[in-house]
Amino acid sequence: MNDREIFFERNPSPAKLDVLGVPGWPYWSKEASTFRWTYDRTEVCYLLQGRVTVTPDGGEPQTFERGDLITFPKGMSCTWEIHEDLEKQYTFKD
Repeated sequence: MNDREIFFERNPSPAKLDVLGVPGWPYWSKEASTFRWTYDRTEVCYLLQGRVTVTPDGGEPQTFERGDLITFPKGMSCTWEIHEDLEKQYTFKD
């Protein structure tokens, strides 16, 4: 995985979420806004509500919504544009 590749799965099964431990992950929420972010660790998150477009520096924008399981790579710098108030559960891999 390079620092511009975002991997995601739309609507993973409840069994997969359980195996990953998603129900025990912390929550994060943010109102509609735009901000820059750099990942110092690989983050895996599951969107519970909202819609966001993430544009990696030098990469193509990708839009995510409720039910998406997303992996953001360590080292990626990007711009988040939250279109609808967002709530997610997340964990770090590194």
